[in-house]
Amino acid sequence: MQQDILINWSPQETRVAVVENGAVQELHVERALERGLVGNVYLGKVARVLPGMQSAFIDIGLERAAFLHVADVWQRQEGGEAPMFARKGEPPVPIEKQVFEGQSLMVQVIKDPIGSKGARLSTQISIAGRLLVFLPQDDHIGISQKIPQEERDALRARLQALVGDKSTGGGGGFILRTNGEDASDAELAEDIAYLRKTWAGVRQAALSRPPTSLLYQDLNLLQRVLRDLVGEETQGIRLDSREQFALLQQFGREFMPAAVAKLQLYKGERPIFDLFAIDEEIARALGRRVDLKSGGYLIVDQTEALTTIDVNTGGYVGARNFDDTIFKTNLEAAGAIARQLRLRNLGGIVIADFIDMLREDHQAAVLAEFKKQLARDRVKTMVGGFSQLGLVEMTRKRTRESLAHMLCEPCPNCHGVGEVKTARTVCYDILRELLREARQFNPREFRVVASPKVVELFLDEESQHLAGLSDFIGKPISLQAETAVGQEQYDIVLL
Repeated sequence: MQQDILINWSPQETRVAVVENGAVQELHVERALERGLVGNVYLGKVARVLPGMQSAFIDIGLERAAFLHVADVWQRQEGGEAPMFARKGEPPVPIEKQVFEGQSLMVQVIKDPIGSKGARLSTQISIAGRLLVFLPQDDHIGISQKIPQEERDALRARLQALVGDKSTGGGGGFILRTNGEDASDAELAEDIAYLRKTWAGVRQAALSRPPTSLLYQDLNLLQRVLRDLVGEETQGIRLDSREQFALLQQFGREFMPAAVAKLQLYKGERPIFDLFAIDEEIARALGRRVDLKSGGYLIVDQTEALTTIDVNTGGYVGARNFDDTIFKTNLEAAGAIARQLRLRNLGGIVIADFIDMLREDHQAAVLAEFKKQLARDRVKTMVGGFSQLGLVEMTRKRTRESLAHMLCEPCPNCHGVGEVKTARTVCYDILRELLREARQFNPREFRVVASPKVVELFLDEESQHLAGLSDFIGKPISLQAETAVGQEQYDIVLL
């Protein structure tokens, strides 16, 4: 597999496309005004302690004070042992005995501010790397629970040996992330060194900066490309901004030296995303229908609870018989579904409705192909077998907002339903509303302001009903078309 990473940078937005074997597989977007706070480390100042709520409000320099609950306070055990959270079943030390007003406290944001609520904090600091998570206040060596149990002991021993190697520094605990399961010792050692160097910078900043200062900010999208997306299969990383290219080179030399050689400054006249028609791919990724090369198609519907993907044969009649047509369509759909999950970043529960197959060997082949394609996904997935209805249930870990949620908002006309009332239905709504208004008020005239399509229907097919109502209430009814009015919207003006 050959992988290229294309980066389109502008002051307001960074867009990254991961292209594998000539096809776009992943899209990442980060906007300057919408960047979250989760992962940021601040030197906070305790503004108020609330013993009744076992919480405290911490000033970290934001518009609203942040919230720290006693359950998120990293407690120090008696005898000066390593700090830790209260063990399960043990009551935590009351918050008023741990923090006091005016105290400076290093804290990390674990939940962004929402509405009128401030950010939620923890005093346990963790810094995520590409393969590991660093816990500077602990000495624990952990392995992701998603890695099979039989492999954890060997991985723990390897990691313990690397952590104890003086060449990577010293101190702190580490947790091996799921994507570090197959990493080499050299890659793990590079990540350990990077994380310890980052933490040293945080500690130095805490000693030299005043309270409410930002000590550490999680990497921006450009930096995360080097940390998370670059692998052995990556041929090149092309970036279209000279200034950002220099900054990324500097960051790479310091923290990710192996990835720097793959950085390339794009100097072409055409926009970089035009090389692989990325903008057209984004537009298709926001639509419901995905056409397959064979003539079949997928219908993708994203809801709050789950995502459903329906497979249809469409106009595909290329196989020798109907069973083969269904099998070949499902086989192609398996790869297309796996790609759409990555491209749209769909997470949570996913239901794939394949076309019913009678033969068990066909089902097994489609399921094997589906799992094979999903294995290329850097996000953790779990797949079940076929149900009696031909459905495949699976889950994909939510890592960030889906592409649609990031780039789109609910339609103001249909309010996210996806459908609007027909013009005829709106006409009948207006007729009923006119009758209600006529019983309550006695104006000289009623004027209906509605969309051009509704007004046109009133002047044509529904003109008899409108005239009949005008005679019944004894008042003239005039019509006014407004192009800016949605099809379901209308107003009745009393003149």
